[in-house]
Amino acid sequence: MNKRKAALCLIDAGCYTAVYLSVYILTQLTMGANSPRAFGNVVNFILMLGIGMLTRGVLRVYRNIWRYANSYAYLMIVVADVISLLICGVVTFFVKEYYIGGWQTIAVFCGYCLLTLTNRFIYQQIKELRKRTDSKNKISVVIIGAGNVGVLLAQELIANKRSHYRPYCFVDNDTNKVGSMVSGLTVYPENAEIIEKIKNMPVQEIFLALPKMTSERLQELHDFYSQTGCKVKIYDIPVSESGASRSGNEKRVLQEIRIEDLLFRDSLAVGTDAMRGYYENKTVLVTGGGGSIGSELCRQIAKCSPKKLIILDIYENNAYDISQELIRKYGDTLDLAVEIASVRDRDRLECIFAHYRPDTVFHAAAHKHVPLMEHSASEAIKNNVLGTYNTADMAEKYGVSKFILISTDKAVNPTNIMGASKRMCEMIVQCRNDSKTAFVAVRFGNVLGSNGSVIPLFRRQIENGGPVTITDKRIIRYFMTIPEASQLVMQAGAIAERGELFVLDMGKPVKILDLAENMIRLSGMTPYEDIDIVEVGLRPGEKLYEELLVKSEELDKTANKMIFIERDKPFTREEVEEKLTILTDAVERSKNEVESVCIKNAMKQVVPTYHDPNEVNRDAESAEEMALVNQ
Repeated sequence: MNKRKAALCLIDAGCYTAVYLSVYILTQLTMGANSPRAFGNVVNFILMLGIGMLTRGVLRVYRNIWRYANSYAYLMIVVADVISLLICGVVTFFVKEYYIGGWQTIAVFCGYCLLTLTNRFIYQQIKELRKRTDSKNKISVVIIGAGNVGVLLAQELIANKRSHYRPYCFVDNDTNKVGSMVSGLTVYPENAEIIEKIKNMPVQEIFLALPKMTSERLQELHDFYSQTGCKVKIYDIPVSESGASRSGNEKRVLQEIRIEDLLFRDSLAVGTDAMRGYYENKTVLVTGGGGSIGSELCRQIAKCSPKKLIILDIYENNAYDISQELIRKYGDTLDLAVEIASVRDRDRLECIFAHYRPDTVFHAAAHKHVPLMEHSASEAIKNNVLGTYNTADMAEKYGVSKFILISTDKAVNPTNIMGASKRMCEMIVQCRNDSKTAFVAVRFGNVLGSNGSVIPLFRRQIENGGPVTITDKRIIRYFMTIPEASQLVMQAGAIAERGELFVLDMGKPVKILDLAENMIRLSGMTPYEDIDIVEVGLRPGEKLYEELLVKSEELDKTANKMIFIERDKPFTREEVEEKLTILTDAVERSKNEVESVCIKNAMKQVVPTYHDPNEVNRDAESAEEMALVNQ
């Protein structure tokens, strides 16, 4: 028996003794010579004490740490003492000379139980008071939600001496809880007046502790409580790196609200067990494997137990980073190879394909920055178009089973060189529908948090004190997360047959202005007060909106309700070869020019849907896509 248990036993023995003597004295005063002679002798005292202590020991009352005790621990004391009383009655029946039954025994055990409960409760309250006194220098917070999740958070913050936070009160919309005390904290109503009340409270942060919040609900709560000027955080199960939804028995933690959490829809989970099974025991090559999408593809493929994973990238730093991450996670269980190569180099590609003989190729290598490609158009042709052509040729030559091209929504009626080059890439893979290799393309929108996206740019600008710059306050874009994008591509690879152009239902578009304002609020600041938002004008080749990818009348459904197939009649190989000749001639003619109009003219010739951005932006206000953002 440790010191804590020994001390509890001694305290209980002292309580019992005090109660027993009190009842004995009371019996003598009230009954005098008529009092039971057995009651009050040493044997009677020891028997009753032994029964009481033994019963509590059997029911493990002494195993509780009383500073953290709950109602169950207190209940077990009552149960133990009731059982002790019943045992005393049985002993009285068989051993009457010791007389340990009667009202005196009932009084002893009732007093004993009450005194024990009282001293345990006082001890617990003293400890709680010390915690609250010690937490005076901590950050006071309001907890939104006085249910199980909120109470769990409050108790955790109070109990944890290393916590920097002190719960100040709850806010809840349950009228049965409003005005009452929960875990020693007042519950205020969630109404129009609560914002002003919180502003007058000595609190600095607000914690959302509600179960099963949708992105829409989280957005609503964040916008509402941001009016207090307090930083808003969420108490939730972290999202895994694979983008898995918050579920299961994982532990909730306090975390910053990410901009991904404030998308106007919940993240889509497009991965399936069947999809993962498709890549098991296959040799998979990922071009551009160190990039934002490519590296996430590598992470997802590694989970599928491939026979071999080959990361191909021209930029060795990114390739090194993802390879080291996978080595740390999987060790020798993942057969991993890294090849530094350019998709422009046919000889180097042929060497790699001949050596590894991949079953599946994900082609993610591409230049993607719109303004840079407008200026360096020939590089977009050489890397995006000819690089795709080279890789597709090698895949076909060396018997690759499936070749999946990663495309973009900017390929739909493109207004810039980058988008037009990706449309040309789609033509290159679609024209090979007679090949033994299944060539497919996957088209999706902007990816949150990818290299060069607005999220890292806005974050850096906010960290530097602003201003946050946007090209046009009317501009809208479709967004998805990196895990969504990679899972979509893998799903497409698993279900593809030949020549399909897959697109994703990406939901409603997002105003970039709303995105910038939300990111400023997430940083604990107020837009236009702490951080300004400045309009700098559209960049070359940029349009106000991207085309709606999913138009039901133009698409065929797949087994996955979020993935569709574009009905797009492919060009023939001969037609694509002619287009490639026009582009390569234009590249050759412009080799001595930094910026050439020749490339843009050639691109307009080979991509019939290529338009000047001014043509699209002029009529943007009447576009279906612009109307969606205000619904």
